[in-house]
Amino acid sequence: MLSICMQRFFAIAFATLTTSSAMSASIQEQEAMAATQAACEAFRLRDIAALERLLAPEFTLVSTNADVQSRSQALQEVRDGDPQYERFENHSMSARVYGDTAVVQGVTSLKGRSGGKPFALDVRFTDTLVRTSGRWTIVASHVTRIPS
Repeated sequence: MLSICMQRFFAIAFATLTTSSAMSASIQEQEAMAATQAACEAFRLRDIAALERLLAPEFTLVSTNADVQSRSQALQEVRDGDPQYERFENHSMSARVYGDTAVVQGVTSLKGRSGGKPFALDVRFTDTLVRTSGRWTIVASHVTRIPS
């Protein structure tokens, strides 16, 4: 289930739809950024159903140690409950839309436990999304750890 903040964001984003092309690009950028934030919330809440909607079947993640993780591997981590996130939040984001493709960049702040040990870090991310049937899904994500 989406947080109240995310529900309000989606309501505002969709309520402001307009026919002007300049506004359409801005709305599309907001929708793409909202999809990346919804994925963060789904990881934090361990919401498999939401992740299955938000991550494209061909989704891959390049992690901070250059490992490539598939969608099925990411979903298995969520099912296994490790890591557990207290915080998984995007901020400082920007987006560019190119037809039915979007590139979203920003910072993700993470805090939680993995392997029984606490962690907290910020990563810079680049997500590539595609819009299919009017819905944004993440096809690729690349993260780089920001030094403390």
